[in-house]
Amino acid sequence: QVQLVESGGALVQAGGSLRLSCAASGRALRIYKEGWFRQAPGKERDFVAQITWYGGGINYVDSVKSRFTISKDNTKDTVSLQMNSLKPEDTAVYYCAATPRLLGSWDYWGQGTQVTVSS
Repeated sequence: QVQLVESGGALVQAGGSLRLSCAASGRALRIYKEGWFRQAPGKERDFVAQITWYGGGINYVDSVKSRFTISKDNTKDTVSLQMNSLKPEDTAVYYCAATPRLLGSWDYWGQGTQVTVSS
């Protein structure tokens, strides 16, 4: 089974920056794509960004474009999310996810890391 562990969440002031990282480990099929999701209190989980194993197929939700950057380091089996110009609305638990399939559901999930942005 693939294990995903997020890190980097913190309490920051609006306008600040954070860099989240997701480390993958364990026995599993090769991962095709990885992504980041977030869930604010009382709201459903939302997609944030994704990237394929070869560093392509990058997509972002409109609300984070020009502010967030997703990247992958295959030598370390990690995927990162650089978050700049943070806003209070970015406050949420951030989860990384992965799947070995081109299509279908996201099969593996991390346990989440809290990001809190104060006004």
